[in-house]
Amino acid sequence: MQTEHQVIIGDSQTMPELSDCSVHLMVTSPPYPMIRMWDAQFSKANLRIARLWQKLDANSSEETVTAIYDAMHGDLAKVWKETYRVLADGGIACINIGDATRTVGGKFRLFPNHARTIELCERVGFTTLPYILWKKPTTKPTYKGKGAFLGSGFMPPNAYVTLDCEYILLFRKGNLRKFPRNDILRLESKFTKAQRDTWFTQIWTLKGTKQTYNELQRRTGAYPDEIADRLIRMFSVKGDTILDPFLGTGTTTKAAMRIERNSIGYEIDSSLLWLIRADTEADKLRIVTRKL
Repeated sequence: MQTEHQVIIGDSQTMPELSDCSVHLMVTSPPYPMIRMWDAQFSKANLRIARLWQKLDANSSEETVTAIYDAMHGDLAKVWKETYRVLADGGIACINIGDATRTVGGKFRLFPNHARTIELCERVGFTTLPYILWKKPTTKPTYKGKGAFLGSGFMPPNAYVTLDCEYILLFRKGNLRKFPRNDILRLESKFTKAQRDTWFTQIWTLKGTKQTYNELQRRTGAYPDEIADRLIRMFSVKGDTILDPFLGTGTTTKAAMRIERNSIGYEIDSSLLWLIRADTEADKLRIVTRKL
């Protein structure tokens, strides 16, 4: 099947290129609020966040920390609202996001990004479905600061539980999607019993993506090809259109190409375009740079 793939270099907080109800599935992994590697990206996109970080340096107040966290999720919520608009009735949104632990303002705490994302997506109209826990086997507790272990060695009570899972949150817009009887594309998209039994369980154990280029790729936090592949096969049929509003290195587009879906990806960082081209079938891509 011939498919079409478009990459839009621009901010996905607005998606004027897409009509209402024109997308069947959204698969993405956004920048995670309160993870240090994405501070600069949030601050560049929202000057209020940059000013709040400066204020925090001066006063270290809990109120300022909360304001930064709220503002970061406020920016992501604009994308979830646009996603809701462009999804067809019965369309699914899949959001891979991790929680954050961090010492900010002199206090160590958890920032529950998955819970805030559920709250904001329900606020724009989505129905929350049972989510997936992606357990990363490469994240293992160690001792004396080497690895993920946090705390005081083997002495209670001041150690912390290691964050070794991320969330793949699942949402539906509206009612169950309807198809004509014996729809040929739906029949051709059928998965096997083994695939169903593996994919539709709540805990997935998959290795993270090995970053093979440079610091630019590492800070995109790309998820494995297998995650995009599974989600697209689980929640779309051949010929559907898949949206990724935080395209990064193009993992979602690559999966859509491979399994006969159309795709549209938004990426605000034009310096990633060469990686997107390198990781996909570049001759099939249509690149659009939004005018400022």
